[in-house]
Amino acid sequence: MTTSRRQFCEYLASCGLSAAFAPLGAGGATQDSARAAAPTGSHIGNLYDFAQQQADSSPVRFSFLRSEFGDLERWQVVARARVFDHLLYFPPVVWPEPKILRRKDRGDYVEEYLTFQTAPGVRVPAYVLIPKKARLPAPGIVALHCHGGYYLWGKEKVVELDEEHPALSRFKQELYEGKSIASELARQGYVVITIDMFYWGERRMLLDDDPPAYRERPRSMTDAEIRAFNRRSGENEQLVARSLFTAGITWPGVLLWDDIRTVDYLASRPEVDKTRLACVGLSVGGYRSFALAALDPRIKAAVDVGWMTSYPHQIKRHVINSIGFTFHIIGLYRYLDFPDLAALIAPRAVLVINGSKDQLFAPDGVRAAFEKIRRCYEKAGAPERQRCSLYPAPHEFNLKMQEEAWEWLKRWV
Repeated sequence: MTTSRRQFCEYLASCGLSAAFAPLGAGGATQDSARAAAPTGSHIGNLYDFAQQQADSSPVRFSFLRSEFGDLERWQVVARARVFDHLLYFPPVVWPEPKILRRKDRGDYVEEYLTFQTAPGVRVPAYVLIPKKARLPAPGIVALHCHGGYYLWGKEKVVELDEEHPALSRFKQELYEGKSIASELARQGYVVITIDMFYWGERRMLLDDDPPAYRERPRSMTDAEIRAFNRRSGENEQLVARSLFTAGITWPGVLLWDDIRTVDYLASRPEVDKTRLACVGLSVGGYRSFALAALDPRIKAAVDVGWMTSYPHQIKRHVINSIGFTFHIIGLYRYLDFPDLAALIAPRAVLVINGSKDQLFAPDGVRAAFEKIRRCYEKAGAPERQRCSLYPAPHEFNLKMQEEAWEWLKRWV
Protein backbone atom coordinates (compact mmCIF):
# COMPACT_ATOMS: atom_id res chain seq x y z
CA MET A 1 0.00 0.00 0.00
CA THR A 2 1.37 3.42 -0.95
CA THR A 3 1.11 6.22 1.63
CA SER A 4 0.44 9.68 0.24
CA ARG A 5 2.28 12.77 1.52
CA ARG A 6 -1.01 14.01 3.03
CA GLN A 7 -1.57 10.73 4.87
CA PHE A 8 2.01 10.80 6.15
CA CYS A 9 1.60 14.38 7.46
CA GLU A 10 -1.73 13.44 9.13
CA TYR A 11 0.04 10.53 10.79
CA LEU A 12 2.81 12.81 12.08
CA ALA A 13 0.23 15.26 13.42
CA SER A 14 -1.57 12.47 15.27
CA CYS A 15 1.75 11.57 16.94
CA GLY A 16 2.56 15.18 17.79
CA LEU A 17 5.59 15.11 15.48
CA SER A 18 4.57 17.40 12.65
CA ALA A 19 6.70 20.34 13.81
CA ALA A 20 9.77 18.17 13.94
CA PHE A 21 9.30 17.26 10.27
CA ALA A 22 8.44 20.73 8.97
CA PRO A 23 10.29 21.80 5.79
CA LEU A 24 13.81 22.71 6.85
CA GLY A 25 16.22 25.33 5.64
CA ALA A 26 19.98 24.88 5.64
CA GLY A 27 20.35 25.76 9.31
CA GLY A 28 17.63 23.56 10.69
CA ALA A 29 15.00 26.34 10.77
CA THR A 30 11.92 26.45 8.58
CA GLN A 31 12.58 27.92 5.15
CA ASP A 32 10.80 31.19 5.93
CA SER A 33 12.56 31.71 9.27
CA ALA A 34 15.91 30.85 7.69
CA ARG A 35 15.46 33.72 5.26
CA ALA A 36 14.51 36.08 8.09
CA ALA A 37 17.11 34.91 10.62
CA ALA A 38 19.13 37.58 12.40
CA PRO A 39 22.90 37.72 11.80
CA THR A 40 24.78 35.23 14.00
CA GLY A 41 28.28 36.73 13.86
CA SER A 42 29.54 33.20 13.20
CA HIS A 43 31.84 31.92 10.47
CA ILE A 44 29.17 29.35 9.59
CA GLY A 45 26.29 31.84 9.39
CA ASN A 46 22.80 30.43 9.69
CA LEU A 47 24.19 26.95 10.45
CA TYR A 48 25.66 28.19 13.72
CA ASP A 49 22.55 27.84 15.88
CA PHE A 50 22.17 24.18 14.97
CA ALA A 51 25.84 23.36 15.65
CA GLN A 52 25.85 25.27 18.93
CA GLN A 53 22.63 23.60 20.07
CA GLN A 54 24.19 20.20 19.49
CA ALA A 55 27.22 21.12 21.55
CA ASP A 56 25.15 22.69 24.34
CA SER A 57 22.93 19.60 24.54
CA SER A 58 25.87 17.23 24.94
CA PRO A 59 25.73 15.34 28.24
CA VAL A 60 29.56 15.10 28.34
CA ARG A 61 28.63 11.88 30.02
CA PHE A 62 32.10 10.66 31.00
CA SER A 63 33.31 13.87 32.65
CA PHE A 64 34.90 13.03 35.99
CA LEU A 65 33.08 16.04 37.42
CA ARG A 66 29.73 14.23 37.14
CA SER A 67 28.38 13.15 40.51
CA GLU A 68 28.26 9.44 39.65
CA PHE A 69 32.06 9.25 39.34
CA GLY A 70 33.99 9.08 42.58
CA ASP A 71 36.77 6.51 42.17
CA LEU A 72 39.40 8.21 40.02
CA GLU A 73 41.31 5.09 39.00
CA ARG A 74 38.18 3.18 37.99
CA TRP A 75 36.91 6.17 36.03
CA GLN A 76 40.26 6.56 34.26
CA VAL A 77 40.12 3.02 32.90
CA VAL A 78 36.73 3.64 31.30
CA ALA A 79 37.39 7.20 30.11
CA ARG A 80 40.82 6.44 28.66
CA ALA A 81 39.37 3.52 26.73
CA ARG A 82 36.68 5.84 25.34
CA VAL A 83 39.29 8.29 24.05
CA PHE A 84 41.26 5.49 22.40
CA ASP A 85 38.07 4.22 20.76
CA HIS A 86 37.49 7.62 19.16
CA LEU A 87 41.05 7.83 17.79
CA LEU A 88 40.29 4.91 15.44
CA TYR A 89 43.92 3.92 14.94
CA PHE A 90 45.22 0.68 16.43
CA PRO A 91 48.10 -0.75 14.40
CA PRO A 92 49.98 -3.73 15.81
CA VAL A 93 52.55 -2.85 18.43
CA VAL A 94 56.04 -3.34 16.98
CA TRP A 95 59.54 -3.23 18.39
CA PRO A 96 61.10 0.20 17.64
CA GLU A 97 64.14 -1.28 15.82
CA PRO A 98 66.03 2.04 16.03
CA LYS A 99 68.61 2.89 13.40
CA ILE A 100 71.09 5.56 14.46
CA LEU A 101 72.23 7.33 11.31
CA ARG A 102 74.68 9.82 12.81
CA ARG A 103 75.98 11.20 16.10
CA LYS A 104 77.33 14.68 16.71
CA ASP A 105 79.01 16.28 19.72
CA ARG A 106 77.17 19.54 20.47
CA GLY A 107 79.35 20.54 23.41
CA ASP A 108 76.83 20.26 26.25
CA TYR A 109 75.13 17.23 24.76
CA VAL A 110 75.43 14.55 22.10
CA GLU A 111 72.91 14.66 19.28
CA GLU A 112 71.76 11.45 17.64
CA TYR A 113 69.78 11.47 14.42
CA LEU A 114 67.85 8.24 13.96
CA THR A 115 64.67 6.53 12.84
CA PHE A 116 62.50 4.02 14.71
CA GLN A 117 59.29 2.10 14.07
CA THR A 118 55.92 3.18 15.44
CA ALA A 119 53.78 0.82 13.33
CA PRO A 120 54.43 -1.85 10.71
CA GLY A 121 56.18 -0.17 7.80
CA VAL A 122 56.25 3.24 9.53
CA ARG A 123 59.66 4.62 10.47
CA VAL A 124 59.70 7.99 12.20
CA PRO A 125 62.74 10.31 12.05
CA ALA A 126 63.90 11.72 15.38
CA TYR A 127 66.61 13.50 17.28
CA VAL A 128 67.73 12.23 20.68
CA LEU A 129 69.79 14.67 22.73
CA ILE A 130 71.92 13.15 25.52
CA PRO A 131 73.38 15.55 28.12
CA LYS A 132 77.11 15.08 28.66
CA LYS A 133 77.31 16.29 32.26
CA ALA A 134 74.15 14.74 33.68
CA ARG A 135 74.23 11.73 35.94
CA LEU A 136 72.78 8.87 33.94
CA PRO A 137 70.18 7.47 33.81
CA ALA A 138 68.60 10.93 33.60
CA PRO A 139 64.96 12.00 33.31
CA GLY A 140 63.57 11.91 29.78
CA ILE A 141 61.44 14.46 27.96
CA VAL A 142 59.40 14.23 24.76
CA ALA A 143 59.60 17.65 23.07
CA LEU A 144 56.69 18.13 20.66
CA HIS A 145 56.99 20.62 17.82
CA CYS A 146 54.29 23.12 16.86
CA HIS A 147 52.02 23.49 13.83
CA GLY A 148 52.48 27.18 13.03
CA GLY A 149 51.24 26.74 9.45
CA TYR A 150 54.88 25.84 8.86
CA TYR A 151 55.19 22.33 7.42
CA LEU A 152 58.59 22.29 5.78
CA TRP A 153 60.31 21.57 9.09
CA GLY A 154 59.08 19.69 12.14
CA LYS A 155 61.51 18.49 14.81
CA GLU A 156 64.00 21.11 13.63
CA LYS A 157 61.76 23.78 15.17
CA VAL A 158 62.95 22.68 18.63
CA VAL A 159 66.56 21.57 17.94
CA GLU A 160 69.62 23.69 17.18
CA LEU A 161 71.00 23.10 13.70
CA ASP A 162 74.18 23.84 11.83
CA GLU A 163 73.59 26.51 9.17
CA GLU A 164 69.92 26.77 9.99
CA HIS A 165 67.78 28.26 7.22
CA PRO A 166 67.19 31.96 7.98
CA ALA A 167 63.42 31.48 7.57
CA LEU A 168 63.44 28.78 10.24
CA SER A 169 65.48 31.03 12.53
CA ARG A 170 62.91 33.80 12.09
CA PHE A 171 60.14 31.33 12.85
CA LYS A 172 61.85 30.32 16.10
CA GLN A 173 62.34 33.95 17.02
CA GLU A 174 58.65 34.66 16.51
CA LEU A 175 57.27 31.68 18.44
CA TYR A 176 60.05 30.74 20.89
CA GLU A 177 62.01 34.01 21.28
CA GLY A 178 64.83 32.37 19.36
CA LYS A 179 65.25 29.33 21.59
CA SER A 180 65.41 25.70 20.48
CA ILE A 181 63.61 24.21 23.47
CA ALA A 182 64.78 20.61 23.03
CA SER A 183 68.39 21.79 23.07
CA GLU A 184 67.71 24.01 26.08
CA LEU A 185 66.28 21.06 28.01
CA ALA A 186 69.24 18.84 27.10
CA ARG A 187 71.56 21.47 28.58
CA GLN A 188 69.52 21.27 31.78
CA GLY A 189 70.29 17.56 32.12
CA TYR A 190 67.33 15.85 30.43
CA VAL A 191 67.55 13.21 27.73
CA VAL A 192 65.27 14.69 25.06
CA ILE A 193 63.59 13.11 22.07
CA THR A 194 61.70 14.94 19.33
CA ILE A 195 60.09 13.47 16.21
CA ASP A 196 58.50 14.73 13.03
CA MET A 197 54.73 14.65 13.34
CA PHE A 198 52.89 13.09 10.41
CA TYR A 199 52.71 15.66 7.54
CA TRP A 200 55.62 17.77 8.88
CA GLY A 201 59.35 17.84 8.26
CA GLU A 202 60.66 14.64 6.70
CA ARG A 203 57.09 13.28 6.76
CA ARG A 204 55.72 16.20 4.74
CA MET A 205 53.53 15.63 1.69
CA LEU A 206 55.49 15.57 -1.56
CA LEU A 207 53.84 15.30 -4.97
CA ASP A 208 55.16 13.49 -8.02
CA ASP A 209 56.13 16.63 -9.92
CA ASP A 210 57.51 18.68 -7.02
CA PRO A 211 60.66 20.72 -7.70
CA PRO A 212 63.99 19.78 -6.11
CA ALA A 213 63.72 22.57 -3.50
CA TYR A 214 60.57 21.00 -2.04
CA ARG A 215 62.33 17.65 -1.80
CA GLU A 216 65.74 18.72 -0.53
CA ARG A 217 65.00 21.84 1.59
CA PRO A 218 68.33 23.50 0.69
CA ARG A 219 69.53 26.55 2.56
CA SER A 220 69.21 28.39 -0.76
CA MET A 221 65.45 27.82 -0.80
CA THR A 222 63.78 31.20 -1.18
CA ASP A 223 61.21 32.70 1.16
CA ALA A 224 58.70 32.62 -1.71
CA GLU A 225 59.28 28.88 -2.22
CA ILE A 226 58.87 28.25 1.51
CA ARG A 227 55.66 30.25 1.66
CA ALA A 228 54.32 28.42 -1.40
CA PHE A 229 55.06 25.02 0.10
CA ASN A 230 53.49 25.93 3.44
CA ARG A 231 50.45 27.42 1.73
CA ARG A 232 49.91 24.29 -0.34
CA SER A 233 50.30 22.09 2.72
CA GLY A 234 47.74 24.13 4.63
CA GLU A 235 45.27 23.98 1.79
CA ASN A 236 45.66 20.20 1.53
CA GLU A 237 45.16 19.30 5.19
CA GLN A 238 41.49 18.72 4.40
CA LEU A 239 42.29 16.35 1.54
CA VAL A 240 44.79 14.36 3.61
CA ALA A 241 42.34 14.11 6.52
CA ARG A 242 39.56 12.95 4.19
CA SER A 243 41.95 10.34 2.81
CA LEU A 244 42.69 9.10 6.33
CA PHE A 245 38.96 9.04 7.12
CA THR A 246 38.40 7.00 3.97
CA ALA A 247 41.08 4.57 5.17
CA GLY A 248 39.13 4.20 8.43
CA ILE A 249 41.52 6.09 10.69
CA THR A 250 41.93 9.64 12.04
CA TRP A 251 44.75 12.16 12.05
CA PRO A 252 44.82 12.55 15.87
CA GLY A 253 44.94 8.77 16.10
CA VAL A 254 48.11 8.69 13.98
CA LEU A 255 49.90 11.49 15.76
CA LEU A 256 49.05 10.34 19.30
CA TRP A 257 49.94 6.73 18.52
CA ASP A 258 53.33 7.92 17.26
CA ASP A 259 53.79 9.97 20.44
CA ILE A 260 53.00 7.00 22.71
CA ARG A 261 55.42 4.83 20.76
CA THR A 262 57.99 7.62 21.15
CA VAL A 263 57.60 7.24 24.91
CA ASP A 264 58.18 3.49 24.45
CA TYR A 265 61.46 4.14 22.68
CA LEU A 266 62.60 6.88 25.05
CA ALA A 267 61.90 4.66 28.08
CA SER A 268 63.94 1.84 26.50
CA ARG A 269 67.10 3.94 26.26
CA PRO A 270 69.75 3.02 28.86
CA GLU A 271 70.50 6.72 29.45
CA VAL A 272 66.89 7.35 30.59
CA ASP A 273 65.27 6.91 34.00
CA LYS A 274 61.94 5.50 32.82
CA THR A 275 60.26 6.48 36.10
CA ARG A 276 60.94 10.17 35.36
CA LEU A 277 59.36 11.02 32.01
CA ALA A 278 57.72 14.27 30.88
CA CYS A 279 56.48 16.04 27.76
CA VAL A 280 56.24 19.62 26.59
CA GLY A 281 55.06 21.44 23.49
CA LEU A 282 53.60 24.57 21.94
CA SER A 283 50.39 24.78 19.86
CA VAL A 284 49.71 21.36 18.36
CA GLY A 285 52.69 20.32 20.48
CA GLY A 286 50.81 21.57 23.54
CA TYR A 287 47.71 19.66 22.46
CA ARG A 288 49.84 16.55 21.99
CA SER A 289 51.53 17.05 25.35
CA PHE A 290 48.20 17.28 27.21
CA ALA A 291 46.69 14.32 25.34
CA LEU A 292 49.85 12.21 25.63
CA ALA A 293 49.91 12.66 29.40
CA ALA A 294 46.21 11.75 29.52
CA LEU A 295 46.69 8.57 27.49
CA ASP A 296 50.06 7.38 28.82
CA PRO A 297 50.40 7.08 32.62
CA ARG A 298 54.19 6.83 32.30
CA ILE A 299 54.30 10.61 31.82
CA LYS A 300 55.01 12.10 35.23
CA ALA A 301 54.55 15.75 34.25
CA ALA A 302 53.29 17.61 31.18
CA VAL A 303 53.50 21.18 29.92
CA ASP A 304 50.85 22.30 27.44
CA VAL A 305 51.54 25.73 25.91
CA GLY A 306 49.13 27.51 23.58
CA TRP A 307 46.41 24.89 23.20
CA MET A 308 43.63 24.84 25.72
CA THR A 309 39.93 25.57 25.39
CA SER A 310 36.48 24.21 26.05
CA TYR A 311 35.12 22.86 22.76
CA PRO A 312 31.66 24.48 22.60
CA HIS A 313 33.11 27.98 23.03
CA GLN A 314 35.08 27.54 19.80
CA ILE A 315 32.16 26.91 17.47
CA LYS A 316 31.02 30.46 16.80
CA ARG A 317 34.22 31.95 15.37
CA HIS A 318 37.29 29.97 16.46
CA VAL A 319 37.03 26.55 14.85
CA ILE A 320 38.56 27.86 11.64
CA ASN A 321 42.08 28.19 13.08
CA SER A 322 42.09 25.93 16.13
CA ILE A 323 40.06 22.74 15.67
CA GLY A 324 41.67 21.54 12.47
CA PHE A 325 41.74 18.00 11.14
CA THR A 326 45.01 17.42 13.00
CA PHE A 327 43.18 17.99 16.31
CA HIS A 328 39.65 16.72 15.77
CA ILE A 329 38.85 13.58 17.78
CA ILE A 330 35.56 12.56 16.18
CA GLY A 331 32.57 12.66 18.48
CA LEU A 332 34.59 13.06 21.67
CA TYR A 333 32.54 15.97 23.00
CA ARG A 334 29.53 13.70 23.48
CA TYR A 335 31.59 12.14 26.27
CA LEU A 336 34.45 14.44 27.28
CA ASP A 337 35.44 18.05 26.78
CA PHE A 338 39.13 18.61 26.07
CA PRO A 339 39.90 19.94 29.59
CA ASP A 340 38.18 16.84 31.02
CA LEU A 341 41.32 14.96 29.95
CA ALA A 342 43.00 16.63 32.92
CA ALA A 343 41.34 14.04 35.15
CA LEU A 344 43.11 11.34 33.10
CA ILE A 345 46.41 13.00 34.00
CA ALA A 346 45.63 13.51 37.70
CA PRO A 347 47.22 13.08 40.16
CA ARG A 348 50.29 13.48 37.94
CA ALA A 349 51.40 17.07 37.28
CA VAL A 350 50.24 19.32 34.46
CA LEU A 351 50.99 22.95 33.63
CA VAL A 352 48.82 24.72 31.05
CA ILE A 353 49.92 28.08 29.62
CA ASN A 354 47.89 30.26 27.26
CA GLY A 355 48.20 33.81 26.00
CA SER A 356 45.32 36.24 26.55
CA LYS A 357 46.06 37.73 23.11
CA ASP A 358 46.03 34.36 21.36
CA GLN A 359 43.44 34.75 18.59
CA LEU A 360 43.05 30.99 18.12
CA PHE A 361 40.88 30.59 21.18
CA ALA A 362 37.72 32.21 22.52
CA PRO A 363 38.66 33.89 25.83
CA ASP A 364 35.62 32.45 27.60
CA GLY A 365 36.60 29.01 26.32
CA VAL A 366 40.06 29.33 27.86
CA ARG A 367 38.59 30.50 31.18
CA ALA A 368 36.08 27.64 31.20
CA ALA A 369 38.84 25.13 30.48
CA PHE A 370 41.08 26.48 33.24
CA GLU A 371 38.21 26.26 35.71
CA LYS A 372 37.38 22.70 34.70
CA ILE A 373 41.01 21.61 35.06
CA ARG A 374 41.11 23.16 38.54
CA ARG A 375 37.92 21.35 39.54
CA CYS A 376 39.13 18.02 38.14
CA TYR A 377 42.31 18.17 40.20
CA GLU A 378 40.45 19.36 43.26
CA LYS A 379 38.08 16.38 43.02
CA ALA A 380 41.07 14.09 42.43
CA GLY A 381 42.62 15.36 45.68
CA ALA A 382 45.72 16.85 44.03
CA PRO A 383 45.00 20.58 43.51
CA GLU A 384 48.67 21.55 43.84
CA ARG A 385 49.66 19.36 40.89
CA GLN A 386 47.90 21.52 38.31
CA ARG A 387 48.52 25.08 37.29
CA CYS A 388 46.89 27.15 34.56
CA SER A 389 48.71 30.37 33.67
CA LEU A 390 47.47 33.16 31.40
CA TYR A 391 50.05 35.56 29.98
CA PRO A 392 49.38 38.88 28.22
CA ALA A 393 50.83 37.39 25.04
CA PRO A 394 49.87 36.08 21.59
CA HIS A 395 50.29 32.50 20.36
CA GLU A 396 53.88 31.85 21.45
CA PHE A 397 56.16 30.16 23.97
CA ASN A 398 58.15 33.15 25.14
CA LEU A 399 61.06 33.27 27.57
CA LYS A 400 58.89 34.02 30.62
CA MET A 401 56.67 31.05 29.76
CA GLN A 402 59.74 28.87 29.26
CA GLU A 403 61.09 29.90 32.65
CA GLU A 404 57.84 28.82 34.32
CA ALA A 405 57.75 25.58 32.35
CA TRP A 406 61.31 24.59 33.22
CA GLU A 407 60.69 25.29 36.92
CA TRP A 408 57.55 23.15 36.76
CA LEU A 409 59.46 20.24 35.22
CA LYS A 410 62.26 20.58 37.75
CA ARG A 411 59.68 20.41 40.55
CA TRP A 412 57.71 17.38 39.37
CA VAL A 413 59.98 15.18 37.23
